[in-house]
Amino acid sequence: MSIRKVSRRAAIKTITLATALAGGMKSWSAVLTDNKKRMSLNGNINHSVCRWTYGNLSLEQLCTTVKELGFAAIDLVGPKDWAVLKQHGIYSSMCNGAEINLVDGWNEPNFHSTLIKNYTEHIGYVAKAGYQNLICFSGNRRGMDDETGLKHCVAGLQKILPIAEKQKVTLVMELLNSKVDHHDYMCDHSAWGVELCKRLGSENFKLLYDIYHMQVDEGNVIANIRAHHPYFAHYHTAGVPGRHELNELQELNYPAIMKAIVATGFKGYVAQEFIPTGKTDDDRKQALKDAISVCDV
Repeated sequence: MSIRKVSRRAAIKTITLATALAGGMKSWSAVLTDNKKRMSLNGNINHSVCRWTYGNLSLEQLCTTVKELGFAAIDLVGPKDWAVLKQHGIYSSMCNGAEINLVDGWNEPNFHSTLIKNYTEHIGYVAKAGYQNLICFSGNRRGMDDETGLKHCVAGLQKILPIAEKQKVTLVMELLNSKVDHHDYMCDHSAWGVELCKRLGSENFKLLYDIYHMQVDEGNVIANIRAHHPYFAHYHTAGVPGRHELNELQELNYPAIMKAIVATGFKGYVAQEFIPTGKTDDDRKQALKDAISVCDV
């Protein structure tokens, strides 16, 4: 190979990369600019936001903010606060409160009696309130191998799935990364969660595909969404790295990811779960508005 050919190839590659990056930035900016001008939502994505990431606001204030932005759902709100949501016409898109915590979960039989009691009660609460999704967690490994964890989860969850099926409630296990935020968590890859879904064989057990967490642990986000979307009941977002705003300072192309989700025919909710970095309430509210704009494809 001649020196001339190598130089030419390198030059073409550089030009192509620069063009792609410039196009990507233009597309990202265009999405924000266009959506900010109108801030009327397209209706292809059902938007939500996680309660805990906006803990600086009262629940009433967050409800008001959500309505101002044109959507009507909040994630990770438990039974004691549902009356506030109902007062404001806001939907509880992912209910919580039955779990022990994130580390003591269904993969450990010693926790099954407590979890079965909690989830039996909360499935009833969720159904009575007219909601659908109830979050759950695998728990930490504590030296346990994947196969043992799967067997333990199946054994425990099979005790409550008939109740969930009867009351039309979906149990949703969250995929969390074990590299940065939740060391030792077992359900840390799509393949493990999908295998659990297959073994349980119920439409009332699915996964919460957290885009941030899965980018950290396995990457290949769009390909995994396309391959496994029948098992995903819900999505969470945040920027990588750092778990902050969905802006140009992080690596994920959220408009492209949202388009991939829409293309699967998904009708559930996509909830913002980034940690806002703004110093004032107005800054943090603007960050939520920007995230909704980016994701509203």
